[in-house]
Amino acid sequence: MMYEKPLPIVDQESRPYWDALKQHRLLIKSCRGCGQRHFYPRELCPHCHSDELDWIEAAGEGVIYSYTVARRPAGPAFKADAPYVVAIITLAEGPRMMSNIITDQVDAVRIGQRVKLLFEDVTDEITLPKFQLA
Repeated sequence: MMYEKPLPIVDQESRPYWDALKQHRLLIKSCRGCGQRHFYPRELCPHCHSDELDWIEAAGEGVIYSYTVARRPAGPAFKADAPYVVAIITLAEGPRMMSNIITDQVDAVRIGQRVKLLFEDVTDEITLPKFQLA
């Protein structure tokens, strides 16, 4: 089956992130300058602007910081998914990332709930990080 939803653009800076997801591993950046960890992949630390960054493997666990239930799809490609949950997850390592909460019970989702990572292999080249309630 052909994947019809928009796909991310993989660039030189984000390639290690996407390659790790294909291996069902989640990588985030850690700054040697200030010690802060951050997500999304970028060349400079958003906290101190250092370029001394390392990739570290995240545990794939977190807590729902905020969320919304999309009852109307964000375009025709998402119609079959509605209703679906779009959430901001605070990872155990500290940074926040946006993703989906995969659940059949969208009205049961709450701020503060623990979640764990799952991987959705959408093409041969792209795996997307999604979450489910822990």
